[in-house]
Amino acid sequence: MPQHPNRRKVLKNVLAGTAAITTSGMLSPLTAYAESKATAKLAGNINHAVCRWCFNDMTVDALCAAAKEMGIKGIDLVGPKDWPTLKKYGLQSTMCNGAEISLTEGWNHPQYHDQLIKNYSEMIPLVSKAGYKNLICFSGNRNGMDDETGLQNCAEGLKKVLPLAEKHNVVLVMELLNSKIDHKDYMCDHTAWGVELAKRTGSENFKLLYDIYHMQIDEGDVIRTIKDSHPYIAHYHTAGVPGRHEIDETQELFYPAIMRAIKETGFKGFVAQEFIPVQNDKMASLRQAVKVCDV
Repeated sequence: MPQHPNRRKVLKNVLAGTAAITTSGMLSPLTAYAESKATAKLAGNINHAVCRWCFNDMTVDALCAAAKEMGIKGIDLVGPKDWPTLKKYGLQSTMCNGAEISLTEGWNHPQYHDQLIKNYSEMIPLVSKAGYKNLICFSGNRNGMDDETGLQNCAEGLKKVLPLAEKHNVVLVMELLNSKIDHKDYMCDHTAWGVELAKRTGSENFKLLYDIYHMQIDEGDVIRTIKDSHPYIAHYHTAGVPGRHEIDETQELFYPAIMRAIKETGFKGFVAQEFIPVQNDKMASLRQAVKVCDV
């Protein structure tokens, strides 16, 4: 009767075989998905955008030209000085900025309200005149403040500019950021808190920027959260977790499934790539990310 094979030996052989298959050309699920769509036109179900700051080594002109060629429809986080360049390429300013003070000094602290009200009252009409819709805002850091006080303060301040936003059909969009790794002490760090703030403003012109990277770090359960909270979400950001780099086999999220969930909610806004590329060919990384997220 033959002896049972040694378990350690079997595992060693299995791992060796797996390594051989991988090195002989087996692709990761994400890479395979992107390559299967490499020559196909974009499906048109996701409106793709890209964040300006992630490609600061390129001119706005160069980024716009590359984005246009990929089928990307807009650039995130640019202000009025760059809007003429976007218009030259037929791209939208998909998330306008320039009214905020900073990520740490936001609507949760009343001492900033006067300046924020002035800034947003000046910027809202400019966004509208340019034909854009989304204008970013931030909660600010806690600095010892509890959640309820922060909600009250944010709602009180935002209500002073939301009538102007409603008049000009501009949406103030507060970004959800993780407070575990990248933005220590940031208050709007969980979707439930942001949704509650949206409810308290009582306005369809205040919504959330659901950053998939940040929310995977702070709360996980991404697809369920998107499905439950989608009426309050105006915009999405992407990046690989961990590290905030390429959407490839080095990270833990399966973006095609997340994008399908977003699509199934009936979302018609924009999904913007906000990863920091580490590969030499940054435009190849961006192109692959768009393909991965195109469902």
